[in-house]
Amino acid sequence: MGKPARERALPDNEAKAIARNIRVSPQKLNLVAQLIRGKKVATALADLQFSRKRIAADVKKCLESAIANAENNHDLDVDALIVAEAHVGKALVIKRFHPRGRGRSGRIFKPFSHLTIVVRQVEAAA
Repeated sequence: MGKPARERALPDNEAKAIARNIRVSPQKLNLVAQLIRGKKVATALADLQFSRKRIAADVKKCLESAIANAENNHDLDVDALIVAEAHVGKALVIKRFHPRGRGRSGRIFKPFSHLTIVVRQVEAAA
């Protein structure tokens, strides 16, 4: 006696993972997301492992979650996966004030962002 199961939004050869409210601006996160788009997952994991960006660890965690979803939930072959999509969205922005000179104050924006990674199984070209 529950709700009926929802239709799957993705095709059968895709799986996704979403990391929400990551404490980094979308512009900075998109630089790391561009690094892995369209690559095989093994190459993308290696690139994130050796990236010098602070946020690369969170992106790697989300990518590993997408790989685990593909393997455990959808029975996809891990060796044949590529990063089909890696898109970044804006989340909330915390506003703070910082004292400035001559009795004034300046606004400080602390943005958050969302990351969605979709992995797709591709057939090996023979």
